[in-house]
Amino acid sequence: MNAFSLTPAAAEPYLHVARRSLDRLRGVPALAARYSGHGEPRTLDDVAALPPLVKDDLNVALAHLRPAAERGATWLFQSGGSTGAPKVGYAPTGFYMRGVYEQWRPLDRDDVFVNGWGAGRMWGAHFLAGAFADLSGCQVIALGSVGRDEYGDWLSFFADREVTAFGGTPSVLRLWFAHARATGVKLPALRKVLWLGEAWHPQLEEDMAAVAPDARRWGMFGSTETWVAGTNTPQCPADVFHLLPSQLVGVDADSDGLLDFTTLDPNVLNPVLRYRTGDAGRFVTCSCGREDRALRILGRRDSVVQVRGLGLHVDDIVARAEREPGVTRAQVLITERQGRVASVDVLLLAGPGASPERLRRDLMSGTFTISTAFQHDPESFRVSVVDELISNGRTGKTSGFVVREEP
Repeated sequence: MNAFSLTPAAAEPYLHVARRSLDRLRGVPALAARYSGHGEPRTLDDVAALPPLVKDDLNVALAHLRPAAERGATWLFQSGGSTGAPKVGYAPTGFYMRGVYEQWRPLDRDDVFVNGWGAGRMWGAHFLAGAFADLSGCQVIALGSVGRDEYGDWLSFFADREVTAFGGTPSVLRLWFAHARATGVKLPALRKVLWLGEAWHPQLEEDMAAVAPDARRWGMFGSTETWVAGTNTPQCPADVFHLLPSQLVGVDADSDGLLDFTTLDPNVLNPVLRYRTGDAGRFVTCSCGREDRALRILGRRDSVVQVRGLGLHVDDIVARAEREPGVTRAQVLITERQGRVASVDVLLLAGPGASPERLRRDLMSGTFTISTAFQHDPESFRVSVVDELISNGRTGKTSGFVVREEP
């Protein structure tokens, strides 16, 4: 049973966009049969009755449809790639940021904004942020990807230019702020930290307090398929977002709170019709005081990995590891050979006080999946401290788990 972010009165005048998406999906031979027997969606009940799309379905549709913008360029981007093969998505020039700007205004003309999302390699966040900055009228430092050995010089430049706003994925932001804190660099003019692409991480709050005590977080939530679906402000909890009126979001109570997205923007290129990203959530009243229905993100439901026939809850393993004294970040690396899990590694970024041996012992004895799956070859489950975690070279994101295939 679905609950929706919009009321019937707010959504139904725009369901012609959903009907157009349905017509396009019906025109894809591989997907046509799934919509047999479904009428045109004219009510929210009609939308709820439609079968949900997942990433592979949408990829099949886009490969067949190859949509094009009515005005301006059509931009092709890739999504995913941290734990699976990248998929292609489409956006018109402007990346739907006008609607975001109408709701959310962290930047103004007096800001000096560092766009720290990686540029190029078919990832959309850098260009999306640039389009938003253009609407805001601020100064922009289009930074893109930077090597670790360049952080010091760039941070000095940011301080000299009195940078007031910095944007990026939490993975990348953590590297910048951790380096600044470790080297004693201060950014006294920084007031705003914009983020998109991953969940916020509490460690960032500690590092920001040391480097830029007046800086506050401003978040966006979405995907390359849906584009930005919601925003929050420093007055909102980090996991609560106010949805854009062009995004109809459903919460499926029968599927552990899985979210599906139906885009009602008439300029939409991707046929986003009950599209499931793998995220779960529930509707709440935000503590910021806004009266609209907000969405709390509960995490991903695709982080349960089958390890030798048993479900391994990767998020639980990462959370347990990051509670260990001295550990600042953890990642699960799953190595597969010929389609079978050969080993599981827990990789740690940690200081001198960490004990990977103790953590391994605790996980082996306290985690049913690990103790059972590796009872005959316990050496195939390892915990180790590393210099850096495995990141997506295209986006800079650091996923909670990575799957590596070996011959």
